Formats: sequence, structure tokens, C-alpha cells
Amino acid sequence: MVRAFRLLQNVGRFDNVGAGAQLPFDRLNVIYAENARGKTTLAAILRSLSTGRTDLVTERSRLGAQHPPRVVVEMGDGGNAIFENGAWSRTASEVVVFDDTFVAENVCSGIEVGTAHRQNLHELIVGAQGIELARAHQAEVDQVELHNRELREREAAIPANVRGDLTIDAFCALAMVADLPKQIEEAERRIAAARDAAQVAETPTFPALRLPKIDLGPLQALLGKGLPELDAEALALVQQHISHLGHGGEAWIAEGMNRAAEVARHGNQSCPFCAQDLAESPLLVHYRAYFSEAYESLKGEIEEFAQTFRAIQGGDSPSAFERSVREAAERQAFWKSFTDVPTVEVDTAAIARTWKAAREKVEVLLEAKQAAPMDALTVPDDVLKSVAEHNEHCDRIWDLSELLSAANPHLEAVKEQAREANVPTLESDLRSLRAVEARYDPNVAPLCEAYIAEKNAKAATEQRRSDARAALDLHRQTAFPAYGIAINDFLRRFNASFRVGPVDPVNTRGGPAANYTLLIDGNPVPLSGNPGDPSFRNTLSAGDRNTLALAFFFASMQADPQRAQKIVVIDDPMTSLDEHRTLHTLQEMDRLARDVAGMIVLSHSKPFLLGVWDKIQQLPKTAIEVRRSGTGSTLAAWDVNAALVTEHDRRYAACVAYLEHADPATERRVAEALRPMLEAFCRVAYPANFPPGTLLGPFHHLCVQRIGTEREIMGEANAHELRALLDYANRFHHDTNAAFETELINDEELADFTRRTLAYIRRP
Repeated sequence: MVRAFRLLQNVGRFDNVGAGAQLPFDRLNVIYAENARGKTTLAAILRSLSTGRTDLVTERSRLGAQHPPRVVVEMGDGGNAIFENGAWSRTASEVVVFDDTFVAENVCSGIEVGTAHRQNLHELIVGAQGIELARAHQAEVDQVELHNRELREREAAIPANVRGDLTIDAFCALAMVADLPKQIEEAERRIAAARDAAQVAETPTFPALRLPKIDLGPLQALLGKGLPELDAEALALVQQHISHLGHGGEAWIAEGMNRAAEVARHGNQSCPFCAQDLAESPLLVHYRAYFSEAYESLKGEIEEFAQTFRAIQGGDSPSAFERSVREAAERQAFWKSFTDVPTVEVDTAAIARTWKAAREKVEVLLEAKQAAPMDALTVPDDVLKSVAEHNEHCDRIWDLSELLSAANPHLEAVKEQAREANVPTLESDLRSLRAVEARYDPNVAPLCEAYIAEKNAKAATEQRRSDARAALDLHRQTAFPAYGIAINDFLRRFNASFRVGPVDPVNTRGGPAANYTLLIDGNPVPLSGNPGDPSFRNTLSAGDRNTLALAFFFASMQADPQRAQKIVVIDDPMTSLDEHRTLHTLQEMDRLARDVAGMIVLSHSKPFLLGVWDKIQQLPKTAIEVRRSGTGSTLAAWDVNAALVTEHDRRYAACVAYLEHADPATERRVAEALRPMLEAFCRVAYPANFPPGTLLGPFHHLCVQRIGTEREIMGEANAHELRALLDYANRFHHDTNAAFETELINDEELADFTRRTLAYIRRP
């Protein structure tokens, strides 16, 4: 672990700097430096410490210095790595550096990719283990032929018809697919749907199933109704008389009361039946109370309830319900061939019986109530039971309907997939799944495992037996494909518009190298080509080349099994990098910082380093600045929090401070800050009407035009206040007053408009 720069002497812009000893490094370290301040020198020192290349330091000897460079780097174990007399006292291979040298050595020089770049990239891919294998020699050869013979026998034990078109290696390497039987079933269904796409498109989804429940609450309330205003004596007399008349007596008397009323309107008080005078009849008075308007209203309510009940529970409702269940069952039978759908198993006959029994019993009660509206009836237990059984059926039908309705969006998706499906592609997917099924068949799987075990044993024997090249080839078979996948993964994360094709090892006269092609819009582009033809040099921008270099670097770190012990140094990764890739770069640096022992990021871009500081929150951090000191440079602590403060923050703070403590020295700065603060507020508060590039004057004019309209931007009071504030602020704005620098300032006037401006931009 690098802990601190204890001494930088006679190297680059550093004369005799020991300030770094008081600036110990942490897990994350950001180092800011203006251009030509010494940032690249620090990166070169760290690269030299890592590789032992002393020329990286000696070539940066301070101009005019009488003594050679001397550098002291404090290490994590408490010791120091000292560079003096042209050599390091120790090196630190755990330090890895991304800088211009990394790009120039591993990717390209300018726009050209040479043999040396591809050779260095090869070493980057294979890593320390591959380099060691390339230097090593093995002499074990005794078992090679036995392995080959055994492999042939084990391959022959696996029937060729089981493998299909796959090679034995591809077949045995097939990975198990999670929930394979389900995946095969789904693939078969997708093919069936695609082949029958027309009928799938035409077949409707599930209808809603509705079986109306019988609500006992309103029924019981109706059956218990009478005429509470009719006193008990009158009620008893009328009901006693009616009881002697037999069935329908109450209705008969009600009809007679209507006729008696008609006769009475002609001045006759005699009975319509026997012509006797009714004026003195004591029972007639009770009849009139009994058969009142309330009585008629009650009868109407009973009749309306009965009609509504029959309309909902009778008529076409039973046949409509049976029809909807039949349709649902038919559609379930159709759709189950293409996807999982709820089972429609409804005993409509049983439901119809229960429904009919409950309905008829309720109707009997309603008929009884209609025959004797004044009688308070209760719902018998057998009716309660019948209704409860029917309502239980209703609940189950409702639950089934909900399941079917929930399946409908999935059925629409099946239709959409069937319309857009490519049958050959789906059949190919199914063949792949069938191959996996065959590979893991209980009778075949042991044969494959035996083949794989023997193949691995052969590979191990060949590695021991082979010379450096053969051993390296074994290692490259794993390293290169994984590295190629990792590169493209990082290019995707960096939002690059290009990818790389397969990254392959090649053997050249100069030694092993890596070769790859670019993929631009899916078209392969070679690293070099004939003049005028597409190649690396004329298809990638500077930002693209730097992005590719970053992908190479991050991929190598991801593949490094020892990355948890590494100190990663990243020098100006945003050089020539497109602006839209900044966030992606920060995200990858955040991921990497959590995996390594420490990270040092150097840059001349404050916004980028502030982004690093803000993005990587969970690690202990240190910020250092390479600052001018006389004619040279020194190291100092960097106040990141101060750098994060925006100009708007500073203007706002100056205005607040001026109101609290009127300072003539800040008057002009406060006056000049008012208009930018108003602009910043309106830009955020009204983005649709005040986009970048527009001015406050035209914006205010637009606000005034729209006052009181449907497209009003702000109220009249706010618009007038904005005009007043602008009239004052424009006096101190260079675009609206050529003499803004000499405009006289009155403290009371400035304080008033400052207070009003702050109030304006604070409003919700």
C-alpha cells in the first residue's frame, strides 16, 4: 500500500518537496493539478515504482538541478521505497497505472496499432500467470497418448444421435438450464402459437364471469316492514276482520276501499257492496288508516323489489351465466396449448340447482309479503341456508373470474409474440433446450462428466508436458474469451458505440501477441488495412480510442485474481473522452475502488475529480492539490467541499451577508449578482418558457402577455415584481448598461432590492 510521498526532489516541477509526508493516502485519493504542474510526473513515479523502470524517473530530472532525482515513497508496511542514484530500493508490483503510457504501450501510438501494442496487450490479457507459463518448461509426457485413447473411447460411448449437430465438446459443455422441463414446455407452446398465429390472434381472451349474489340484508328489511303510524288497536281490528275473509281478503278490501273513496267523491257514504250507510261504521275509520298512502307506498316498494329481484336473479341471467362459463371453458381449452391458464371447472348444473332453489324460496317470501304487506315476515332457516349455498358459489365464481381476468394480459402478450415470432428461430431455441435435456439425461450425464474429467486430465498433463508455448496456449484458451467478453461488457457500460470482435492470441516471430477486430454497427473493421479502407486509424475518434483503452484496463483488473491487493492509479481518464461517458466512467471507478486496496486518481479537471469524490461515498478519502510554489510545484491539502460550492451559492451567500453586515467593499458584487440570481431561479422555475439562450426581458414580456390566460406563467403581482427587480438589476449588468461598472450604488436602495430579490427566489 502506498501511504504518502515523503520526498520529491529534483524531479519534474518538484524541487525539494516534503509536504506530502503530512498528506497520507487513504483508500481513495484524488489529486488535482493544473496543466504542467506535475500531475503526470507523479503518475510516472508510481509507474516506475510498480515496474522498476528507472528511466520513467530519470528522464524527468528537474531542469537546471545539480543533483539527480530522489524520491521517497512511504509504503503500507511502514518502510520506504527510495529512488536515488538511478535505482529503487524496492518496487511495488501491486501498483497498476492507467495513463498515457498505458495507452501508448497497449493500445496504440497516436492512431496506429503496431506489433508491440498487440504483444503488450497479450501480456496484459494473460497476466502474471500466463507470463510465468510462457517462461516455464514442463517435461511430463508419459500419459498424453493414454489420455487421447481414453478420450476417444469415452466420446464413442456417447451416441452421436444424442448430440445432434453439436460437437462432443460443445455438447458436454452445455450448462444446465434452470427449470428445464418448464422451459421446453414454454418453447413448444411458443412454436405452437407462432404456427397458429392467425387463430391465436382471432381467439378472444377470457370473459368476465358474474353470478349475482342474493343480498339478505335488504330482503330482511323489506319483509319486516309495516306501518308504524297505525296504532295497535286499529291494526288488530283490521287484521282480525281480514282473517275471517280467507286468502286474498286484504286485497279484496283494499279494492273495496278504492271504490268506497270513488263513491264518496260523489257525496255518497254508502257501502259500495250493500248500499248501507257507512258514516257510523267504526271499522271504516280503521280501514282508511290501514289502507292509506303509506300502505300503497309499501305495496309499491314490495312490488319494485320483487321485479328487481326477478330481473337480476331470473330471466336470462341463468342462461347468460351458463353461456359465459361455457365460453370460458372453450377458451381455456384453446389457450392451454400455448400458455398456462387457470382451469375452468364449474359445475353449472349444481350451481343452477342451488341458484333456483334459493331464488324460488325468496320469491315465495316476496309473494307472501305482497299478499299481506302489513305482515312482518322473517327469513326461515332453510331459506338462509339456500341463499348461503348460492352465495358461496358466487364467491367461488368471482375468484375464478378474477384469475381469468388476471390471465388476459398474458394472453395478449402471447398474441403479440405469435404475431412477431420467427418459427425457425423458435425451433432453434427448442433444439438447444432439447440438447441440454439430452446432455443431462441420467444415462448420458455420467458419460459426459467422464469425458470432461478425462479431457481436463489431458489438459493438465499437456500443461505439465508442453513447453512454454503449449502451456501458454492452454492458459490463453480461458483468458482470451473471458477478456473479450469483459472488454465488450465495459464498452457497453462506457456507452461506447462500438464493440470488439473475438480477441485471439497469435504467435508471431517476435513472440505471442493479441489480435482483434473492431465491430462498428456490426461490421468488422481490422486494426490495419490498405490505404483508403476502413481500419482502426480512420474509424475511431480520440474519445473512442481512450474509451477502448479504459475498457482494456478495467477488463484486466477484473480478471486479476489479486486485485484486492492492488493500488490502482488512474491518470486523467477523461482525456479526449466524450463528455457523455463521464458518468459511466465514474460508475466503473466506483465499482473498482471497492474491489482494490486503494485508488489514486489524478486529473487537471476539477469537475471530474469532484464527480469522483461525490460518487465514491463509502470509502475513506483524501484530496491533494499540486500547487504552484515559486517556479516549481508542491503538494497541499485540497478543500474539496469549497470546490463543490457553485457560483450561484457564492452570489447567494454574498447577498445574505450584505443584508446582515452592510460592507461597502461588497456592494458592487452584490448589485451585479442580482440579475444572475433571478435568471437562475427563472431557469429552474419555468424551464418550458425560459430555456437556455433566452433573456429575462423577453421572458418577462411573455409572462405579462399571458396573465389571466389559460397559459399563464406567473401571476400579475409576481410579474410586476420581476419587472421592478429587473429594472434595478439591469443597471449593473454588462449587457443592459455599458457603464455598469461606474453605476452609483445607494446602500438603502441596494439593501431593499437585495432583500426583495432573495424573497422572490425563495418563494415556492
